[in-house]
Amino acid sequence: MAAVTSCYRRVTAAALTLHHHQPAFLAVRLRLRLPRRPIPTNRAMSSSSAASVASPHQAGAWYVVPDLSLRDHRFAVPLDHSSSGSPSITVFAREVVAAGKEEAALPYLMYLQGGPGFESPRPTEASGWVKKACEEYRVVLLDQRGTGLSTPLTTSSLSQITPAAEQVEYLKHFRADNIVKDAEFIRLHLVPDAKPWTILGQSYGGFCAVTYLSFAPEGLKSVLLTGGLPPLGKPCTADDVYRACFKQVQLQNEKYYKRYPQDIQVIHEVVRYLSESEGGGVLLPSGGRLTPKMLQCLGLSGLGSGGGFERLHYLLERVWDPILVPGAKTNISYYFLKEFEMWLGFDQNPLYALLHESIYCEGSSSKWSADKIFSEYGNLFDPVKATEEGRAVYLTGEMVFPCFFDEIHALRPLKEAAHLLAEKEDWPPLYDISVLNNNKVPVAAAVYYEDMYVNFNIAKETASQIAGIRLWVTNEYMHSGLRDGGSHVFEHLMGLLKGKKPLF
Repeated sequence: MAAVTSCYRRVTAAALTLHHHQPAFLAVRLRLRLPRRPIPTNRAMSSSSAASVASPHQAGAWYVVPDLSLRDHRFAVPLDHSSSGSPSITVFAREVVAAGKEEAALPYLMYLQGGPGFESPRPTEASGWVKKACEEYRVVLLDQRGTGLSTPLTTSSLSQITPAAEQVEYLKHFRADNIVKDAEFIRLHLVPDAKPWTILGQSYGGFCAVTYLSFAPEGLKSVLLTGGLPPLGKPCTADDVYRACFKQVQLQNEKYYKRYPQDIQVIHEVVRYLSESEGGGVLLPSGGRLTPKMLQCLGLSGLGSGGGFERLHYLLERVWDPILVPGAKTNISYYFLKEFEMWLGFDQNPLYALLHESIYCEGSSSKWSADKIFSEYGNLFDPVKATEEGRAVYLTGEMVFPCFFDEIHALRPLKEAAHLLAEKEDWPPLYDISVLNNNKVPVAAAVYYEDMYVNFNIAKETASQIAGIRLWVTNEYMHSGLRDGGSHVFEHLMGLLKGKKPLF
């Protein structure tokens, strides 16, 4: 069993009582095993890949932001690490040190961003966890393949690949298994003497870190996880994840409306307006459509992160245009429609929508799991029924629905590929429970008690499968703890690794 540190923080006066009713996730041994493969080096690259760039690693010159020095790195890695003849893609990483430490002999820490499908943060100054980490590390901010400057996959770039079945064949290489192989490729080319490094994984980045622990632990000195312990033990864990997620989302809705009861009526008015509009919705600035079900997606950002309640309430304050001329028709404001699109962000980062459910799949398909579990709740999450019955309209959380590929303009060209991905069964394994049970790498993890995205009970069950892990269980932060209190979170986890925090 894992050694567990439970540091339950006192709830501040503004916080609500904690509730959790989810059963523990039952982990069983995976049937599939991913054989360990050597990470390709420069000599192992195919001639076609090597010809595409002058070198497998290109480093830029140092440049500065306040109190930090940064350097850009580009690596030519195989699209398919298992194929010697695979074409190469570019993977980008940004090296960050405290100003004046450019030549210092510092250990390396790689950051794995949440997602899937989002690039690493862009530092503008020394602040938060980056500032704290740079006191003793050389930080590497990885743009995971397909994001940021790492051969970004957008609606426009994916349009180069046809038909949809070929898009799926390409996209299958953009999950955690290949992200880890990219990280190992980078470590071997970047770190002096290819020494093991520390990794910090936030949310989905933590899922990638557990994949790293499963298949390349020799590359790791230590691991820090923040809200990022994945479910284990089934060919597809998506149904378990969404059943737990919907219950937590329901609790977050109840807390939101307790804080802002006036917004029950505001959302009722918006739902009526949308459902009575032609086609059951209104056009968005990009050409998509806002419907009652799409409106519920505001919960993705509004219900589960620090400051989300407040930002959601202030957004709803601006939902209507003012009436400048007596008798003029009421309209939803352009401001609100534009902000709604910016809140979702799927148009700029389509990998999130395309691959989100696949991150739970190993040898099985998700079959639009979130939509299936949504239907199990009947009228509880039906926005029109709730409005008709005078109940609060429950917003949804981290769920991707098939309707996104109809209602979000930038996703429409990817609709066929999305359906094929939902039915795809031959996903390779992402974790090796037997290796995790015998883990020797020091691991410290922040587990957030009220996490809306990574269920607390599922995270605890996974932790029990990782030998030697030390947990910090807290309700002081939500899923965004690394962003909201980065310096404190990083320092606390490092304290666990270094033995400065007691086990009990």
